[in-house]
Amino acid sequence: MTPYARRGVHGQTVEALAHRILGGEIPEGATLDLVALQGELDVSLTALRESLKVLAAKGMVDARQKRGTFVRARADWHLLDADVLRWQFEGGRTTEADRSLLRDLAEVRVTIEPAAVRLAAERRTDADLVALAAALEAMGQHDAGPAHAVEADLTFHRALLAATHNELLERMEMVIESGLAHRDRIVHSSPHSRDPVPAHRTVLDAVRDGDPSAAEAAMRALLDQAGRDLERIHGTDDTKGTGGT
Repeated sequence: MTPYARRGVHGQTVEALAHRILGGEIPEGATLDLVALQGELDVSLTALRESLKVLAAKGMVDARQKRGTFVRARADWHLLDADVLRWQFEGGRTTEADRSLLRDLAEVRVTIEPAAVRLAAERRTDADLVALAAALEAMGQHDAGPAHAVEADLTFHRALLAATHNELLERMEMVIESGLAHRDRIVHSSPHSRDPVPAHRTVLDAVRDGDPSAAEAAMRALLDQAGRDLERIHGTDDTKGTGGT
């Protein structure tokens, strides 16, 4: 169950509307028929309006006199918002906007993670190394299923960002995780997926050794291989370089 869906009717309504907008069912510029939506979603008008306030705060909708409530242009959406990123990749959509966003996220990861891991190699503490080793061990539990593999991978990359001891880099996890989780769900569900442990162990070894250059090189190799794995499974280069197992 998704985070908003756990919040009852209000959260479920937020999720339903977000997916309709991000999936193009309710296009940019469209004016919302609140009465019709109230009936379709079987919610009170109050619950519907409260849900729309959440989406308004994320730049997705707005309300004006004489025009009513409408979907704002994609350029106005808060695409770095953790919920918006998550919604973007849910539902298995394959629109050009989705592919473009995934490519953008791939470029962000390739820009951030090699530089971040250099800092991690210089600044990691014993506690950081313990967290990274635990995540790597969890990643090696191959019989635990795809969901476990995805979470272990996310935990490893969160720990790497935390090891930079840079608060702003740590906050980048919400951007990196969305592309990584989407990529992982595809790769780890494939019977032909590679064992992710060796590439991650190379990164961890370099961080443990305090070798920034080796850590950066290991991360770049990991990201390159991850992109090739996804290309092989997907049969397309649309998401090449998406980074991370």
